[in-house]
Amino acid sequence: MRPRILFLGSKSVAVALWATRQAHVKHISATLSTRKRLPRIIHLFILLLVICFTHTTRAITLERVLQTTLEKNPAIQEAKSGLEQAAGQRLVFRSVVWPHAELGMPAGVQAGHRAGESGVKGFVVGRGWLEQTLFNMAVPPSVRRGDIEVLIAQQQLNVAVVEQLHAARLAFYTALYNRSLESIRDEQRQKLDENVTTQKDRFEAGLADKTAFTSATVQSSELVPQIESAHGAYRQAQLKLAEAMAIDPAKSRLPEPEGELQFVPLRVDVDSETAAALRRRADLKLARLFVRSANEDQRIIAADYYPAVVGSIPGEWVPVTGIHRQGSTSKTQDFIGSEIREKAAYTWRVIDNGKVGGAVLKARAAREMNELTCRKLEANVSRELSRIANNLNGIDARERSLSAASVAAEESARTVRENVASGLASPLEYRVTENAFLKTKSGLLDAIYQHNLAVAEWDRAAGRYFQFSDDTAASRANAGDSLKR
Repeated sequence: MRPRILFLGSKSVAVALWATRQAHVKHISATLSTRKRLPRIIHLFILLLVICFTHTTRAITLERVLQTTLEKNPAIQEAKSGLEQAAGQRLVFRSVVWPHAELGMPAGVQAGHRAGESGVKGFVVGRGWLEQTLFNMAVPPSVRRGDIEVLIAQQQLNVAVVEQLHAARLAFYTALYNRSLESIRDEQRQKLDENVTTQKDRFEAGLADKTAFTSATVQSSELVPQIESAHGAYRQAQLKLAEAMAIDPAKSRLPEPEGELQFVPLRVDVDSETAAALRRRADLKLARLFVRSANEDQRIIAADYYPAVVGSIPGEWVPVTGIHRQGSTSKTQDFIGSEIREKAAYTWRVIDNGKVGGAVLKARAAREMNELTCRKLEANVSRELSRIANNLNGIDARERSLSAASVAAEESARTVRENVASGLASPLEYRVTENAFLKTKSGLLDAIYQHNLAVAEWDRAAGRYFQFSDDTAASRANAGDSLKR
């Protein structure tokens, strides 16, 4: 430690030397006390690091929100379980093609007397049956129906992914909006509180009447419920984020979104995006699969009224002879030895009373309903994208207008604020100016928020969250266009 010494004369030198000695003493004392306080300082430093780290880890980006939602969201996990169940259901539909085999081994004890026999005799008989469908009209549609069942489950998973990611994205934007809105209104309230203080000082000095002070107090108090409303909406958005990310609010702190809402102009081509959306949207793929599945169900029902040919090979293995068959009355009907027989049989359901027409018509009605729903969804794609594009254009014009108006309103509010402090402007003029500035700034924030919502809706309607493979044998989902705008 080096004290600064100013030499003014001989007396000053003595004073300076004494001051230097005292400074050294204080420096040594401070060093000793610092060493004693060193563990406490280290503990405080570690605590500060933990607090900063905790605050950093709580802030989440949109990319992290989407990734966590994709990995842990309950609705997505349930859709994944449905995909596993569909794989088992596929085996049920394919079982029509597979052979059917049965094995049995009846055993027992034979007792009683018949001519030429006496005593008790144990026996065992091995029996086997093997059946194979040779011809059945239901086989091809059943095989296709089993494949479609898996594709439906896959697209249901894709739809769940898109819905949950979209909901999480909207909740993220809503949280940013309400937090910024709360900040704007709180900043405005602080300015109004300063005006309250100014008017109070002017009233106590006799430069203004009590009306100006009361008016300023009322104006500041009007913002309190608005701030509380924005804060409540921010908490609600945080809860939706936690729900999408599978975070339990009772066990963990609510997520806090990182960053601020940004306005990035988006130029869209409705025609090209409509054609692309018809190819890649998961809900449209799902609707088309429902049409295909209903068509195969109709074919399976109609196939029940065609002849079905089945080949079978029953066989019996008898280790001992002289065992009576059930219900036999002579030795010629007893088991003589092992045998294998082959045969083929066919069945043909009798058509009567229009039952076939009723069942088939019901399945056809379901298929036609699915087709109608699919056509409505496809026709609505172009209208929906056009509506969102027009909305984007309107929001862009509104944002440009409010951006220019916000600059002018801020400058006017600053000028009036200075004039009020000097008594050159009335409290009413100040109140009108500040309200106009707050309304303009809040409107600009709302325009930016609506723009981000419209961009998210555009990505959803255009199928940009994910793009899907057209491979009907596998139907694997691939990551699509990025959401980083």
